[in-house]
Amino acid sequence: MGPPVEALETMPETELPAEPADTLLDDIGHAFRNNRLAIVGLGVVGCLMLVALLVPWISPHDPFQVDLDQRLLAPSWSHWLGTDKFGRDLLTRILYGTRISLMVGLVPSLLSMLIGTLMGIVSGFYGGKTDFAIMRLADVMIAFPSLLLAMVVMYTLGASLINIFIALSVVGWAGIARVVRSQTLSLRTKEFVEAAHANGVRRPVIMLRHIFPNVLPTLIVLFSLGIPEAIMWESTLSFLGVGAQPPTPSWGLLVANGKAFLFSAPWVAIAPGVAILITVLAFNFMGDGLRDALDPYMKD
Repeated sequence: MGPPVEALETMPETELPAEPADTLLDDIGHAFRNNRLAIVGLGVVGCLMLVALLVPWISPHDPFQVDLDQRLLAPSWSHWLGTDKFGRDLLTRILYGTRISLMVGLVPSLLSMLIGTLMGIVSGFYGGKTDFAIMRLADVMIAFPSLLLAMVVMYTLGASLINIFIALSVVGWAGIARVVRSQTLSLRTKEFVEAAHANGVRRPVIMLRHIFPNVLPTLIVLFSLGIPEAIMWESTLSFLGVGAQPPTPSWGLLVANGKAFLFSAPWVAIAPGVAILITVLAFNFMGDGLRDALDPYMKD
């Protein structure tokens, strides 16, 4: 026979071990497993990164070598995507253009993220005149058409890769600042922030240790979705002649140079256009997966 009922009632209850909380990487992995397009996007982005790193060893030709006897050749075994109007191998120039596109996608997006995050946290946390001044500046930036503002910056500073970084950073920070400000306004009234205030923690420390980590998931999503937008802006500026300059193998510049041969040698414009399309879609698919993982409203 088992122990009496009274003994059972007095026996201590066995506590079940608590399940470990899901980490940020766990959430991302779960979201990507349920989103095949996100996995495809991540794979394509990984391949683009490898191409950018290994392009000097995998490219079949010199991207700057001019051979007018080989101009506008159709795709063949010796030139898989054909040649351009100067006889340069198009596949090689597209492979080297991967470096430029990824740099233009990553660097301006990161700069915009840093500026927008700083402005948004300061604006939302301090409020008052500081909030008013920063948000009115952001409103002015948003009121300008983004392409026109970027072109003004490029015309003012001159056409170069560094100036593209500056122009796209100027264009992109305002929207990020508004998103971060809205989250900061809700976070600054939370108990852990008020407790830090009561314990005499300085405001910059509170913003860095308590506000910033809580807006980081949103920033990751914004960053991933800002990369393809920056790539599109650079392609547009280069296409219009105010971005990367010849002989830089920028995809937008390749499309611009190939538009004159769209009917006689369509591969010159179509091939870099397809490269832009695939890259932008890959980053968007990856960004959707990150949004599913990090956005609380997207979780079950």
